[in-house]
Amino acid sequence: MIIVKVGGSAGIDYDAVCADLAARWKAGERLVLVHGGSGETNRIAEALGHPPRFVTSPSGYTSRFTDRETLEIFEMVYCGKMNKGIVERLQRLGVNAVGLSGLDGRIFEGRHKDSVRAVENGKVKVLRGDHTGTVEKVNTELIELLLGAGYLPVLTPPAASYEGVAINVDGDRAAAALAVALKADALLLLSNVPGLLRAYPDESSLIREIPASNVEDYLEFAQDRMKKKVLGAAEAVQGGVKRVIFGDARAGQPVTAALEGAGTVVS
Repeated sequence: MIIVKVGGSAGIDYDAVCADLAARWKAGERLVLVHGGSGETNRIAEALGHPPRFVTSPSGYTSRFTDRETLEIFEMVYCGKMNKGIVERLQRLGVNAVGLSGLDGRIFEGRHKDSVRAVENGKVKVLRGDHTGTVEKVNTELIELLLGAGYLPVLTPPAASYEGVAINVDGDRAAAALAVALKADALLLLSNVPGLLRAYPDESSLIREIPASNVEDYLEFAQDRMKKKVLGAAEAVQGGVKRVIFGDARAGQPVTAALEGAGTVVS
């Protein structure tokens, strides 16, 4: 069982990712794809006159401030355009893919955080009206049903709060929680960089290996969104996932290359 998370930033080659997944799925591999859509969400939000707002927590993590209108745009892009676009690609390649959000069947569940602490102009502020949370529970029944019937599940945020409200959750950490719940052999976190870089954006500074015992020690090298990927990797290995790989989704055979050791391997 392999969980593949592909990001939503510029430069990602979804055709290459889907072609690689299709070949492996046809060879009998059990796979689940989790995807993002941040770049397209930003573009659509700007076009709709509701530009994205990103906030940084006191601990240095950056996230999207998700008011109700932003959540609706988020769902439109993640659950609609991105999810169905990926499912269509896979169907054209002969893969019987099924697209779902974490809200469907309460696959991803977590606590709704109505407010968020953020640093703005050097001061810590409390911003209210947020629709975010963290995946605390993964209900695998629906995913296992689909896998058992021969489908390839394609998942995306949002998740469901315990009250049944849609919440924006980090896709990398959601994929990590899914990998733990399904007892996956490997978790692949694919993005538009070759892996974790010691001196971002210098791609020649790629860190090849990270010992599973001290993943969090490498947070100092993670910039922006990569921080959540490192945090997700730490959560996955702590939960029993044997390998986590930060790989490059920009060309070639991204899944196969990552499994063969390209990128940054946490084990």
